[in-house]
Formats: sequence, structure tokens, C-alpha cells
Amino acid sequence: MVKGEDKADFSKFFKFQDFDKTRGHNFRLFKERSHLDLRKNFFSQRVINTWNSLPQSVVDAVSINSFKNKLDSFGKYFIEGY
Repeated sequence: MVKGEDKADFSKFFKFQDFDKTRGHNFRLFKERSHLDLRKNFFSQRVINTWNSLPQSVVDAVSINSFKNKLDSFGKYFIEGY
């Protein structure tokens, strides 16, 4: 969805962060504040922290299958690290 591989309209769900930070990847998403519990539980709000924590190598995957494989590898490393 972030790279335009999906037909869903990205802008209806997410916004990119406007400012550059030294950490993270190029596709960091902005998380809007939510005052209602209903909004806090939306999919688009729940996935942002996880997405922003991914390394550049996972986000740069060239295909969906490549992304899934890299995500699985990262998840195993992440879990073993704790």
C-alpha cells in the first residue's frame, strides 16, 4: 500500500512524516492523536508503530513475497533479541 502496489488509496489511511529523522526508514508514517477509543483501535492506527520500527532492509523489499520473507527473518531476530 505504501509503495502503490495495492489499489487501496493510501492517503485515506495514512500520511508520511513530514520531517526527517536520523533513525528509521524512508517510509515512516505519521500517527495522528486519537481522543476516542474507537479511533485508537482502527487498523490504520494500530500498525503505525510496528511499521515505523521496521529496518530499511525490510521496507525496501522489491515484492510482496520478498517483504514477507524479510519480515519473517526480522521477526525471528527481534524475538530472539529479547
